[in-house]
Amino acid sequence: MTGCPFAAAQEFRRHGKQFAPSALLARLGELRPAAPAGSALAAFLDCALDKPEGRFHNRTYLALAQLERIRDGLGISPDRFATLLVADIVRHEVRGPAGAERPDERTVRTRLRHCLRFVTGSAIDVEGEAVLAELPDPPASPWFATTVAPVSPLHDEYFFIRALQAHEQLFTALADDVEAATAALRAGEIAAALVRLDHAVATMDRAGVLFRIVATMQAATFHAFREHTQGASAIQSEQYKRFELACGPPTPARLRSDAFTSVPRVLADPPSDDLTSAYLDGTRSAPEASAVEIGALDERIAAIEAAHQRWKGAHHGIAARMLGDAHGSGYTAGVPYLRACLDNRLFRLLTVERAARAA
Repeated sequence: MTGCPFAAAQEFRRHGKQFAPSALLARLGELRPAAPAGSALAAFLDCALDKPEGRFHNRTYLALAQLERIRDGLGISPDRFATLLVADIVRHEVRGPAGAERPDERTVRTRLRHCLRFVTGSAIDVEGEAVLAELPDPPASPWFATTVAPVSPLHDEYFFIRALQAHEQLFTALADDVEAATAALRAGEIAAALVRLDHAVATMDRAGVLFRIVATMQAATFHAFREHTQGASAIQSEQYKRFELACGPPTPARLRSDAFTSVPRVLADPPSDDLTSAYLDGTRSAPEASAVEIGALDERIAAIEAAHQRWKGAHHGIAARMLGDAHGSGYTAGVPYLRACLDNRLFRLLTVERAARAA
């Protein structure tokens, strides 16, 4: 079968990976021994064969290894890559095939408006082919088209996957920002740290826009395909946990919880430093740091915390509408789990320190 990976990706989108013909999966399995380790083909096959091989997981459902390979090959930042992913949602809605249960035109217009706000940073109300003129060029990689493998033929699962992929890219950028700010603080370069923290605040607020995009999907549509996504869940997001650890140490109870036991790769290689520790060490051991500088750091850290709380509130709200009383697809309690997480704080130890300083 010439061009098998690309033909397979089209079949997955047309019928759903859950319902892919066994002959197609067998043919893909035959390609695996010849796929060089680390190649684009190997990355595709790891995702394409996750269900028959019993490896279905958040990383394979979202084709994250493929996306990371494409992003690194293009040499673009994770937040820029998130923009390209959301731009692809727009192209799919305007020019893509009308899959099963395509939403009504009013819903599509709302979805496009939120997508364009994410892509361009401003509200643009245009329709039809004119929308495409507002978009950046798609990634210059033929493999980009293979990075959406929905489990169902439902129209909305395509955009849902792209939105989750964009979330992962934004949390990659957030972790990078916090780690860079930490290194800058250790070097005494407070101005450089503030620049990275400002970017982190903007990125976290941008992540909230993704929930507005997802909110254009009907709960019934979500339930129609999520029955085939058991085993893959956002609780398995490695980049979110990397971001959380980069901010500061979670409570021992959270480290023992499903939130972290579901990301063994992160636990096996945690960050060697975090922003909370760098801040506390710097303000205790460097009295020459001015009150203005410390105040600026306090302001940025508080802004990240507040933006994160808004993001968690939005996540809880949309999950409550979509899931109701259903369990999460990663075998968590679903909405009650997210409700409990609202009390978590990224910089909890700084709150304790400030209280002690005020006393």
